[in-house]
Amino acid sequence: MSNMDLDNLYRQVIMAHARQPHHYHPIDEDLPYQARKYNPSCGDIIQLAADVSDGKISDVAFDGNGCAISMASASMMTDAIAGASIDDAKQLSAAFSAMFTDEKAPDPALGDLEVLAGVRQFPTRIKCATLAWHALDDLLDEAERSQ
Repeated sequence: MSNMDLDNLYRQVIMAHARQPHHYHPIDEDLPYQARKYNPSCGDIIQLAADVSDGKISDVAFDGNGCAISMASASMMTDAIAGASIDDAKQLSAAFSAMFTDEKAPDPALGDLEVLAGVRQFPTRIKCATLAWHALDDLLDEAERSQ
């Protein structure tokens, strides 16, 4: 597969998540852990909510408005953390963040999330890709404090 074919495949995955995001619906106010993040540079806004039972994320949803990158990133993130332990979700968030700050190849533990590595070429879009993850960090900190 050529690099152009791979780029097209990555774009298709991102656009599929942006058009039909997973776990995207109005937030149930009964979900105990919630975090909201806003990107003032572009207006993207994400509200993330989750329930945690026995140290695992048992339910997760997000709502908000944003560009294709922020919506795809939030969708893929919720797929990746649904059912994960708090520790595993924190490790995944750290690996995702490192993908944008380290010069190294992305951590293989990211799996399909690696398709967002192409955003590194557009520094102004990195905040779009990481917005939901910053909300996740806040949500996990809150969940840990209350456990």
